[in-house]
Amino acid sequence: MNALTRPAAPLAGAAFDHPEFDAHEQVVFAHDRDTGLMAILCVHDTRLGPALGGCRVWPYASAADALTDALRLSRGMTYKNALAGLDLGGGKAVIIADPRKDKTADLMRAFGHHVERMNGSYITAEDVGVSPADMEAVAERTDHVRGTARTGLGDPSPYTALGVFVGIRAALAHVYGSDTLAGRTVSVQGLGHVGFDLASQLHAAGAKLIVSDIHAPAVDRAVAAFGAIAVDPGEAHAVEADVFAPCALGAGLNATTIPAIRARIVAGAANNQLATPADGEALKARGILYAPDYAINAGGVISIALARPGGDDALVREKTLAIAATLTRIFERARAEDVTPERIADRMAEERLAAAGR
Repeated sequence: MNALTRPAAPLAGAAFDHPEFDAHEQVVFAHDRDTGLMAILCVHDTRLGPALGGCRVWPYASAADALTDALRLSRGMTYKNALAGLDLGGGKAVIIADPRKDKTADLMRAFGHHVERMNGSYITAEDVGVSPADMEAVAERTDHVRGTARTGLGDPSPYTALGVFVGIRAALAHVYGSDTLAGRTVSVQGLGHVGFDLASQLHAAGAKLIVSDIHAPAVDRAVAAFGAIAVDPGEAHAVEADVFAPCALGAGLNATTIPAIRARIVAGAANNQLATPADGEALKARGILYAPDYAINAGGVISIALARPGGDDALVREKTLAIAATLTRIFERARAEDVTPERIADRMAEERLAAAGR
């Protein structure tokens, strides 16, 4: 039974008791009988404005796993948008499907129909398993979509990659006193749109690359283009490197992986990298600098929030490059207060949310 035909568990009532439920304003379970769409759309917080966050297509093992991801990711978007200085709340959507086998234009149009039914409380965009063409299909059914040719700059992934690139340099400067990448080794885990673009920028700046992905052709392409060393994705965190850059799915920093990390810095594009709050403390105890994911990977949401039709990306690039300065403030304050960087990032975001709620 594939992801599209698997019956969804009766989760709506359980959402309020879910450990990842955090005063979410809306949790919508959406189904379309013609296409088999099964989606969960979450709005976490709209104190700063309508909830903006991408749509992820993934073959979750269960509807419960999909709900966990949607709740976690939507909360992360609230903090990401707040810390990036955007007048937007946080939301996220997940579609239970294999993006390589089950995804169709009709499926994405059906998803767009359900976004439209939320009447603007949620604005969708591209995420894992979703392409710019998919967003164009969504836009046929709703205006509450970003990252399309009509709404501005199209694919947001180059800006996500740019933000992570300058964020890695800020982390290097904090740890080593220099932001140069020449001679540094970076392990990039995940070679999707963002990961591959990041690898390209790192290579151009002189970094040595170790790469991994569950999709073998992406690895082969990176090895050929950058002279990278390929490893199994499950070993990417444990290789000897200056920087470990997780750019795949979340919760990869956990009680199993953290003791094996050999890099001094963890800085990548993946969302919700820490499996639990205790894992951030574990990184700090090992002397590993962690760049809070929603701070370093905000370039994509900046691009879809601030883009304007016509292709002028000057403002977007300016705000994306400023991610380096934001991270530097986080790192310095965390060191001064002897706490983890993610705690400082949370405080900075919560201060802005509290001010908006007054």
